[in-house]
Amino acid sequence: MTIQEQIQSLRDELNQHNYNYYVLDNATISDFEFDKKLKELQELEAKHPEFFDANSPTQRVGGEITKNFETIPHEYRMYSLENSYSKEDLQDWETRIKKIIDADVQYTCELKYDGASISLTYEAGKLVKAVTRGDGFQGDNVTANIKTIKSVPLQLKGDYPEKFDIRGEIVLPFDGFNKMNEERIEIGEEPYRNPRNTASGSLKLQDSAEVAKRPLECLLYNVTGSNLGINSQFESLEKAREWGFKVPSAAKLTNTIEEVLEFIDYWNIHRHDLPYETDGVVIKVNNLQQQEELGYTAKAPRWAMAYKFKAEQVSTKLNSITYQVGRTGAITPVANLEPVELAGTTVKRASLHNADQIEKLDIRVGDEVYVEKGGEIIPKILGVDLSKRPSNSQPTQYITHCPECEIKLVRQEGEAQHYCPNYNGCKPQIIGRIQHFISRKAMDIEGLGGETVALLVNEDLISNYSDLYELTKEQVIPLERMAEKSADNLIQGIELSKNIPFERVLFALGIRYVGETVAKKLAKHYKTIDAIAQASEEELVNVDEIGIKIAESVKAFFSSEENIAIINRLKGFGVQLEISAEQLVGQTDLLKGQSIVVSGVFESLSRDELKKLIEDNGGKVSSSISSKTSFIVAGDAMGPSKKQKAEALNISIISEYEFLQKIH
Repeated sequence: MTIQEQIQSLRDELNQHNYNYYVLDNATISDFEFDKKLKELQELEAKHPEFFDANSPTQRVGGEITKNFETIPHEYRMYSLENSYSKEDLQDWETRIKKIIDADVQYTCELKYDGASISLTYEAGKLVKAVTRGDGFQGDNVTANIKTIKSVPLQLKGDYPEKFDIRGEIVLPFDGFNKMNEERIEIGEEPYRNPRNTASGSLKLQDSAEVAKRPLECLLYNVTGSNLGINSQFESLEKAREWGFKVPSAAKLTNTIEEVLEFIDYWNIHRHDLPYETDGVVIKVNNLQQQEELGYTAKAPRWAMAYKFKAEQVSTKLNSITYQVGRTGAITPVANLEPVELAGTTVKRASLHNADQIEKLDIRVGDEVYVEKGGEIIPKILGVDLSKRPSNSQPTQYITHCPECEIKLVRQEGEAQHYCPNYNGCKPQIIGRIQHFISRKAMDIEGLGGETVALLVNEDLISNYSDLYELTKEQVIPLERMAEKSADNLIQGIELSKNIPFERVLFALGIRYVGETVAKKLAKHYKTIDAIAQASEEELVNVDEIGIKIAESVKAFFSSEENIAIINRLKGFGVQLEISAEQLVGQTDLLKGQSIVVSGVFESLSRDELKKLIEDNGGKVSSSISSKTSFIVAGDAMGPSKKQKAEALNISIISEYEFLQKIH
């Protein structure tokens, strides 16, 4: 391979890792490995400037912009940080600083919280804008979602600057993360992988009400702007606390790199006592004038360095690989390990994710494997100690048939998972679907839990969720731990579930990819289960937030004669399979098929009220202007770029009063 090919190969690989991490929130490489490859590329490019490329991963912060929200530029660029992993790295950094700064240098040490970076803009003490990091130059406007986080002040107190940006991390505390996962497991959903990705994904949810349900927090660490009257980083942290921000108290002002290392050593141990994920320490030159003098490289500030903690790793024996069947039929391979202590817990099992992961790492039963707790939560296998591999070791052959019903597995193009297609005949799928049906956010059937569902299926009393409505007290009393009062409660709970509104029933059906929000959108748009069943893929895709993947899944569900038979039974039992007359009051088709953008500040209505009126009259609210936009409802302070784009596309702009006249 030539030098040019080697450089291009590294660029392609790093660009892909950037995309996985920043856009998909699905890291496929550790930070340490990524930094090693990036450094290798930097050195090759420095030696061979003839192969310079402005789009190289070394020339930018990294990541692409998710298009779900309006993309807006940062007034002050959000840089990434250079990483270090040793005392020598920090000493080299200090040497570089001293070559430029001919004076004493103090350092502010802060814990590096592992969350989703955010930039908040305040004017006259009020939050006016919240933007994700994106690629550092521009990010997504997530203001509505950020406003739901209680640790973000909407109005500041004290003596604050007229205008400034403040940067921080949106994090999900361990307790909240674990509670969310307990709820997901309860309804038969896959648990979230780690707090960092869950926090990041939360910012991209379309419905801010859904964000409000998540126990997110915002930890602030950097004030940015001009003429702020602040002289040092440590002073800015103290000021931010006074203004009402949640600023971690662990920050410390130090005078030497030795004191910095003492701070690192302390928190490398005590970070396990913290309520949040931390993955290192950020060290900054304290004096802001010195920071200005040091300036920036193309990628990072010269006045800051991130020291990354090494994730705790152990090795243990892989005793066996078993396979689990989820409620959707997805097969998950599980590594059963020789029990080992890791990050304060005993680890016995780890997910192997899919066949590709097993093949990539060449994982075999009997191997000594390296295990790490990703994000301090989910154990993962990083690799194999080949020096300890038994001589009679055989490559792992991924199963071809379902471990429960023995039906041949399928794997669709583009899918990572294998699936059992025996939808109505595979017991774990049946049990999982009924457990989802009765869960709190779905039919919320009091007196019926997951274990009882499994008992009912295993005793052949039910084989799908419509069978629940034919259960009698006499049938359930003989079940284990079922007293007369419990039986009464169960039968009564099933009867009461007939009053659950249509959108929750639709969610309860367990259609793949149809979560709570999508179920609400479909119910509101089509109003009856029959209308959804008869809709084409093309029609479904035109519903707000419904993509081709969801549309295909909905069509597949209603193409099944068995599913139609179950739905007809539910109708016969009186389950709500259409929107009630009360919910239909005030709803029309006046705006059917129209895509409408709402922009600016309004006098008589809030933005939410305007959006509700659009949806109640059959319209679709869009967050961005395109050639498909029907018209824009504009209030005061509509962004000039939006106005220019609308004029360029010849899209009409109307006031809130003109809009109200249109629908009345």
